[in-house]
Amino acid sequence: MTDENTFSEEEIEFGRWLFTQQTDFMLGVAGLNQLPDTSACEICFAGRSNVGKSSLINALCGRRDLARTSSTPGRTQQLNFFKIRDRLVFCDQPGYGYAKAPVAEVKKWQDVVFSYLRGRPQLRRAFVLIDGRHGIKETDRPVMEMMDTAAMSYQIIVTKADKTKKGELDKHLRNIEKELAKHPAAHPDILVTSSEKGTGISEVRATIGRMVKEFEG
Repeated sequence: MTDENTFSEEEIEFGRWLFTQQTDFMLGVAGLNQLPDTSACEICFAGRSNVGKSSLINALCGRRDLARTSSTPGRTQQLNFFKIRDRLVFCDQPGYGYAKAPVAEVKKWQDVVFSYLRGRPQLRRAFVLIDGRHGIKETDRPVMEMMDTAAMSYQIIVTKADKTKKGELDKHLRNIEKELAKHPAAHPDILVTSSEKGTGISEVRATIGRMVKEFEG
């Protein structure tokens, strides 16, 4: 990890402030023709089913039910858009890697997500969530390759860091760092989080806040 994961007190405070503002669900998108017309800084979250994506979004926004959580993998089957005032839009993508999903449905969503990543100029970064208990899995690699192909800058957020022993987590982090070096669109810094314990949440907020400030110039 590099020094870009080091934030000033001002950046930490702005990130905290940003995510205390009114956050609203905008719409769920089933096709590209439904994408919202926005001009704010936009980010998106992607990850395997049950990686903790909804829990992370809820933790960032200080809400329990903004993004619904479910014990049933593959529950989110659309691009769900949220906005924080007029300064940030974020998209919760469908979970991937769910073995029971029909092949045709998986292909449809791959096409929609790829087109979204490639054709959204205000979209500044994708956050790909990796389960801290397992590290990168085979189902994660096609998504990372898709981001590379789409020339979409993406950053890894490791989730559930409290659910594994430190030595095991450190091993996964080293392996992730090695793998990221092979991907041209990957941001080198890894954000390590626990939605349950609150670990790393302020750093994720500060990272996003920094992008908002850069976007607004």
